[in-house]
Amino acid sequence: MSDDAVLKRIKIIVKEHGGQLALANAISVDQGFISKVINKKQDISYYLIRKLCFQLKYSPEWLILGTGDKMIHKQDSAKLITEIQMLRTEVDILHARMRAYELQLQEIQQHAEGSQQKAG
Repeated sequence: MSDDAVLKRIKIIVKEHGGQLALANAISVDQGFISKVINKKQDISYYLIRKLCFQLKYSPEWLILGTGDKMIHKQDSAKLITEIQMLRTEVDILHARMRAYELQLQEIQQHAEGSQQKAG
């Protein structure tokens, strides 16, 4: 999952609810909070995802991964919480792996630059 993909789906939700203020009112948050998320001044949080899923009945699978049905169909709260937590854990693992790969790439690039300097 990329934050940009989730942000794209959040923007869809904003549009479906008639704008940031209407969405903020629907999930009992400040409009400024929605604005900061939309404008990438604040990270997309579990708090926001949870509100969108519980209060507006968006599917966490659709919201986080972009797969499955957009809306929840008669799913109980305990199952929904578990599903969100599992998806969040998967996302955290993927972010950690990505960071590890980025560090490995930097190390390889530094090694390659060092080899070029010795050869040159």
